[in-house]
Amino acid sequence: MYVGFGLPDKPRVPQSARMGARGILLVDHGSRNAAANESLEAIADLVREKLGEGALVGFAHMELAPPGIAEGLAQLVRAGAMEIVVVPYFLAAGRHSTEDIPRMVDEAMRAHPEVSHGVAPPLGVDALLAELVIRRAGGEST
Repeated sequence: MYVGFGLPDKPRVPQSARMGARGILLVDHGSRNAAANESLEAIADLVREKLGEGALVGFAHMELAPPGIAEGLAQLVRAGAMEIVVVPYFLAAGRHSTEDIPRMVDEAMRAHPEVSHGVAPPLGVDALLAELVIRRAGGEST
């Protein structure tokens, strides 16, 4: 079940995200491999940089590594987020992104009833991902 904010192919990040009212939490599966976990933190840093000063962007792992989803959400709330969009950092709409993450988010947000929240679709099929595949394969994009 998704509670979406904007369309997957046309992300909506309003000015309020830059002013601190909206937080974005990227969530992946988590790994025993520290380098794998660090890559989610790096993408969160890139998103924060693109949104600009004051953007509230966090990251969390479903399991296997800290911070967990509840802690990631709590960090955004402590930073002033009054609305949080959780973005599953997954390519496909499998069980984790459609069932497990929404359930875990709903459970964690019971501690923060004053904050609205939703779970966006996973990254999915997108022309930007196709461009990235072409670049990774050493080809030229169009």
